[in-house]
Amino acid sequence: MYERILVPTDGSEAADGAIRNAIDIASQYDATIHALYVVDASVYTSIETGADLVVESLEEEGQKAIAEVTDRARAAGVESESAVVSGSTHQSILDYADDHGIDLIVMGTHGRTGIDRYLLGSVTEKVVRRSDVPVLTVRMDGQPAETEDETAV
Repeated sequence: MYERILVPTDGSEAADGAIRNAIDIASQYDATIHALYVVDASVYTSIETGADLVVESLEEEGQKAIAEVTDRARAAGVESESAVVSGSTHQSILDYADDHGIDLIVMGTHGRTGIDRYLLGSVTEKVVRRSDVPVLTVRMDGQPAETEDETAV
């Protein structure tokens, strides 16, 4: 059913549950995990001095985050690929999914509900709304989202 599963990570606790779920699903379907870290460098383009250092630091952070995913996948006997890319976070995730024939995206969510969710415009929400492939959202506690505000799609 699934051959290629994308798990975007930012190295946070919210991503940890998504990583666990993605590896579990990949194990069941003998799928490959694709770990992705996106550096949204557009935020730092207005900084005249030091922007390069900030972006370089974020890229290093990204390498550590995807290394954790690939190490955990390897320990579970799951094949993995990884990438650190620059761009708009949600669009980079969607582009990666299209470019690599991804069958499922597994993403963490911070579990915001109500007005907070609408005001903050989360990356996960944008991916869920625009993705051509199924997106499994995972709460910080590692469980797939089941409420009206956080639906596993």
